[in-house]
Amino acid sequence: MPRTKQVSDRIVVAIDPVTAYDRVSDVTRIHRWSPENIGAVLTEPGALTHVGMRFVGINKRRGMQWSTGCEVTAADRGALFAFKVRRYGLRTPILPVAIASWEYRFEAVTGGTEITETWTDDRRGWPDLPTLWFDRLATGKPGFAEFQRGNIRRTLQRLKADLENES
Repeated sequence: MPRTKQVSDRIVVAIDPVTAYDRVSDVTRIHRWSPENIGAVLTEPGALTHVGMRFVGINKRRGMQWSTGCEVTAADRGALFAFKVRRYGLRTPILPVAIASWEYRFEAVTGGTEITETWTDDRRGWPDLPTLWFDRLATGKPGFAEFQRGNIRRTLQRLKADLENES
């Protein structure tokens, strides 16, 4: 049974694309919206978001906490912000492993900005069946894609409420 390797969802937020991008690309704010992220530490505190920028994401799920090493792969202000997760560890992300990529697209629409969030499973060399068993154990869902579908929906709803409340 092949696993789904990409899911996305979108929402319209009543702010302009540049403001939406500026807030979403500040990874130290992700914990405000994400059901799993509880913080992020930039390797270049205070720097503007740019391709190649690195940060450590701190995450928690089902009583387990871990850290991920991330790198920004797209930083097109007002249009596209993306990063890849390439390191993993409990306290320090030391294990090099391609885990996932995250992308946020911003498009001006009537009423504000449509934000599309996409998660891509980058565990390409992992065999499907053992990975699905691991995913079920780690998430309580049949696969990471189904788990992320719910996470993305919750993230976008929280993002909308937060960004519209700030404007």
